[in-house]
Amino acid sequence: MLLQRFTRKTRFAAGLLTLLVVAGCAGSGPAREAGPQVAPGPEAAGAPAGVQIPAEARTLFEQAAAVMAAGDFVDAELRFKEFVLLYPDYPGAHVNLAIIHAKNEDDDATRAAIDAALALNPGHPAALNQLGMLLRRNGNFLEAEAAYMKAVTVSPEYALAHYNLGVLNELYLQRLEEALRHFETYQQLVGEDEQVERWIADLKRRLAASQRTANVAE
Repeated sequence: MLLQRFTRKTRFAAGLLTLLVVAGCAGSGPAREAGPQVAPGPEAAGAPAGVQIPAEARTLFEQAAAVMAAGDFVDAELRFKEFVLLYPDYPGAHVNLAIIHAKNEDDDATRAAIDAALALNPGHPAALNQLGMLLRRNGNFLEAEAAYMKAVTVSPEYALAHYNLGVLNELYLQRLEEALRHFETYQQLVGEDEQVERWIADLKRRLAASQRTANVAE
């Protein structure tokens, strides 16, 4: 679902055995929502400092992440379920299962996977972003805002949560200034995004028009 809606080219940011696809969506309403298509690997997912990551865990995660990034969610789900059976202490694997369950519109399984990730690392930004997306889809806008805000509080450079805060504030909470601030932060973090740049320009025009109307009313 998210893969089909993305209008920007998928960007792969490779870290220490970490695979993260950062994607932005165009459109309005739920189609704008953005989340990682593959969550960070074992190291970036909160493994304690100094803990040796088993080579087998690295290999299994990389293979599952590659399958998921290629769009084979059925195989990816099986692989990540195998991973969490063998290595249950890495939040990123649970987040990836949450993304797959969300694609399948299974809210209960999505929430269970998110809760498993957050139980391991309450400040995991990708898990918090997925929680915000789930809450937003179910109409819990203020709770979604709280989840996104926690993500950007613990990880100020987590661009996707800023993106989703922009969408939430513009389309659902009608807070245009807040939406503009988060979209601008997103742009600063990811570089030029032509679609978001158009949204920023539109928000600036609407805010300026609102200010002119207020001035006339005075």
